[in-house]
Amino acid sequence: MGRVTTIARRTFLIGSVAIAGGVAFGAYMYKRPGENPLMANLAEGEAVITPYVKIDSEGVTLITPRTDLGQGAYSVQAALIAEELDIDLDQVRVDPGRPSPAYYNTALSEEGAPFRSTDESMMAESVRSVMDVLMKFLGMQVTGGSTSVPDGYEKLRMAGAVARETLKAAASKQSGVPVGQLKTAKGAVQLPDGSELTYVELAPVAATIRPVTNVTLRDPSEWRLLGKPMRRHDIVAKSTGTLPYGVDFKIDGMMHATVKLNPRQGGAMNGFDASAAEKMRGVNEIVPITGGVGVVADNTWRAIQAANAIEFDWGPASYPPEMDAHWEALGKSFNDDQIEARNRDDGDVEAALAGAEVIEAEYRAPYLAHAPLEPISAIVKVEDDRVDVWTGTQIPRFVQGNVARMTGVEFDDVHVHVLYVGGSFGHRLEDEVVKQAVEIAKEMKGTPVKLTYSREEDMIHDFPRQIAMARGRGAVRDGKVETYDLGIAMPSVIASQMGRQGLSLPGPDTQIIAGAWEQPFAIPNYRMTGYRAPDLAPISSWRSVGASSNGFFHDCFLDELIVAAGADPLEERIRLMWHDNSRKVLEAVGEMSGWGSDLGPKRGRGVAFCMSFGVATAEVVEVTDTDDGIKIDKVFVAAEVGRVVDPVNFDNLVKGGVIWGLGHAMNCEITYSDGIAEQDNFHAFEGMRLYQCPQIEVRGLENGDKIRGIGEPPVPPAAPALANAIYAATGKRIREMPFNKHIDFV
Repeated sequence: MGRVTTIARRTFLIGSVAIAGGVAFGAYMYKRPGENPLMANLAEGEAVITPYVKIDSEGVTLITPRTDLGQGAYSVQAALIAEELDIDLDQVRVDPGRPSPAYYNTALSEEGAPFRSTDESMMAESVRSVMDVLMKFLGMQVTGGSTSVPDGYEKLRMAGAVARETLKAAASKQSGVPVGQLKTAKGAVQLPDGSELTYVELAPVAATIRPVTNVTLRDPSEWRLLGKPMRRHDIVAKSTGTLPYGVDFKIDGMMHATVKLNPRQGGAMNGFDASAAEKMRGVNEIVPITGGVGVVADNTWRAIQAANAIEFDWGPASYPPEMDAHWEALGKSFNDDQIEARNRDDGDVEAALAGAEVIEAEYRAPYLAHAPLEPISAIVKVEDDRVDVWTGTQIPRFVQGNVARMTGVEFDDVHVHVLYVGGSFGHRLEDEVVKQAVEIAKEMKGTPVKLTYSREEDMIHDFPRQIAMARGRGAVRDGKVETYDLGIAMPSVIASQMGRQGLSLPGPDTQIIAGAWEQPFAIPNYRMTGYRAPDLAPISSWRSVGASSNGFFHDCFLDELIVAAGADPLEERIRLMWHDNSRKVLEAVGEMSGWGSDLGPKRGRGVAFCMSFGVATAEVVEVTDTDDGIKIDKVFVAAEVGRVVDPVNFDNLVKGGVIWGLGHAMNCEITYSDGIAEQDNFHAFEGMRLYQCPQIEVRGLENGDKIRGIGEPPVPPAAPALANAIYAATGKRIREMPFNKHIDFV
């Protein structure tokens, strides 16, 4: 009853719209129903059941509006609906649907609120509710922040339950059998005599009755799909190489294009000479666009070759051309005038440090590219009163609005078709490729134009992870950590990213101290300060955003203090931990790794903890100091997510996050020379190699009341756990990423 009461308290409203031959039910938060996007342009004989379920003569289609970036979002969303709808995953089709305010992300408000995820006070919950209203008002259909499961956990199951109970009522009306005697299974209502009425058969009848809104979500003990190993619906296609990603997509009659942009991000194009390119085979058009040119040809390869043949006069960058100036700007940001946030200031740090032997350290984290395997691409067809866009994107509503403004076409006449994405890590939160494709397609009205970036253009014009610096001061006493003072300086990710969308969000950028200030440690004198550095190179959200660097800063400095105190790194973290579920995570990873056992000579074990996106995550890394360098042997991970919805995908996401975090900590950075990113392909931006990949053991804990996502939380603890393990094995303390500047890996 607890879950039912919670849902009633949040006042879900089930609205309905009857249509000829079908029925629509809308499941929405709050007391105001929204428009069901599936009602538009229904084909004859189609029926829609909630904004998430469509039925036609071919069967059932489940709408999964959170973009699949390779993380299995389509499958888990489908499973949440199918669990309550009583239908098997092999019976349904999955469709991302058209962008709509109905698909706003209810979970984004959690990360944006200026409260620790462990804060469940009335004030914190009230602010989260207000922010959720804002998300709905703005129609924020966004995939990100590890929110796909938290966003859909209740509302998608609720949509499935309402549809199920209404279909049972329709079956009762048609058969005369009381609802209480009816059951559902495998996409059909079962009658007591063993006969069945399929959902396809019942949809027209359901259109004539009021939707059943008094529904109860099933207890997890009754689940058929959730919490059990599931095969992702895309696994066969991906395993056989037949799944079409955005870069594979084709439209009849389309032309191929690429771009050549000022390699200094955002710099102007003063002029160009395309005389040689215009004569090359297959070249159709050369179109000036913002910051460069678009080249249109009869295939992508010829377009790229022609683009490389153009001579340009590029303008300068708006940011410092060399890296020394970037680091200097960060270093100068540690002053009172540039304080962005001080969300934590426990005890009296200054007084405690005044009478103690102060331990100090400085840490650095570089710019990092997103570098997904699939280069970005988009197909755009511009007509006088309609625009179609086919692309992989995490922000379809932003794409829709930007295209409408650029073309003068009405917002609702911009049709965004969301495609499969071959990796993102935040890359697809930007839509520059669509804007550039629109600029080109406007010159070729009626012709679909497919714009594909070369790998080099994609890398150089990526909006990378923020550069960041941290400075720590601390003190210990009687074998314990007593004082911890950490300042973090970085440019604003949110200001840079949202600025490209024409938005200026109020308040401080919480990402500057995310993954640091909210750590649930009870240190007597504990201060966290975020300093907003000036805008440098343009940046964007990168997997785990601010926590990706702050987790490294915070935990490594804590480890330094623990070592200085002469305490055990795991035991002291557990002693300092006031949050029960986080303590259980540390205890679990200690048990998994056999913490305290003897590893033998030239080996080391490091532990790290980070609370990010509401998920307490602890990792232990074991390394060996070989004659040729550091070998990473094993990694153990424990994370508290409230409920493991898909255990197989959970395991894969955690392991992928660990590999991502370790690989970038070991080897990767983006540096600028003459304002141009020096790393333009994977040979210069090398992550972890297959032979370097360690054994990884994963455990998901389910003690929390809130459902959390797992795509990003494994990343922040990976780097500090590795750095702490290297220290344990070698005595060498690494305070700068990438680590290969200071140590070799094998």
